[in-house]
Amino acid sequence: MPLKELIQSEHEVLAVVTQPDRYSGRGRHITTCLVKQEAQRHGLKIFQPQKVRDTAFIENLQSLKPSLIIVAAYGQILPREIIRLPDLGCVNIHASLLPQYRGAAPINWAIINGESTTGITIMHMDEGMDTGPVLLQEKVRIHAEDTAGSLSQRLSKVGATVLRQALRGLEEGILKPVPQAGDISYAPLLKKSDGLIQWSLPAKKICDFIRGMNPWPAAFHFLEGQRIRILKAVIVEGKGAPGVVLKATKHELLVGTGEQILSIIDVQPPGKPIMSVTAFLQGRKIKQGTCFMKV
Repeated sequence: MPLKELIQSEHEVLAVVTQPDRYSGRGRHITTCLVKQEAQRHGLKIFQPQKVRDTAFIENLQSLKPSLIIVAAYGQILPREIIRLPDLGCVNIHASLLPQYRGAAPINWAIINGESTTGITIMHMDEGMDTGPVLLQEKVRIHAEDTAGSLSQRLSKVGATVLRQALRGLEEGILKPVPQAGDISYAPLLKKSDGLIQWSLPAKKICDFIRGMNPWPAAFHFLEGQRIRILKAVIVEGKGAPGVVLKATKHELLVGTGEQILSIIDVQPPGKPIMSVTAFLQGRKIKQGTCFMKV
């Protein structure tokens, strides 16, 4: 986490800004994010504005007189008053090699689209969405077994290291921003409904989709009237009608796709924890020919 890296560095962290606490779970308990928890452990000042453009919040930031503001996956576009506030500007840690995958979900979309590499960009922010000039970039390989969750953890560690390099370069005056160059692509925010699997796609694309949607919003479809999340699957040679169960044994669930076959490995039924397909199939009699269908 970049915040941990900053706290352990020689720099003074004046305050931490994060999203408001949210209600979650069936019990509607208030949950705090990891960033806030880390800030609390170190007794740091914490701001949680509903809107980053709130006048009172901006005045609080101005009173701190920060020399630099660092942003990582905050989720709101900063107004001009904040961007122009610090002497060294606002620096953003973005989880892609900009200008590729500008937007809120770069890690998910890189995996969904079958990319073999991604990376970290440290950039000076402007008033656009991830359009500012680049300070540093670090390329990172996407492994075949990576999910959005595992890749996010690796990129977070890389981002913390590259951020420290960028801060050193800015302080010493040896790091100069350069305009973004190359083909532009976008990574729009994902919604829960975006996880619906399109069985007519090739098995490879569906596997990438499942990995890119794991852990959230999670790939899913409907089997025998139940919404089943699919967390892991592998490709099997063969062919069969898209979305149709071709084989269901005690340990194997094979489904047809637009090209090749998908063997489902891990699932999550409604109200249940993530489980292996073997555990899922216990006590179930899913017949060959059963279809994954919308309800």
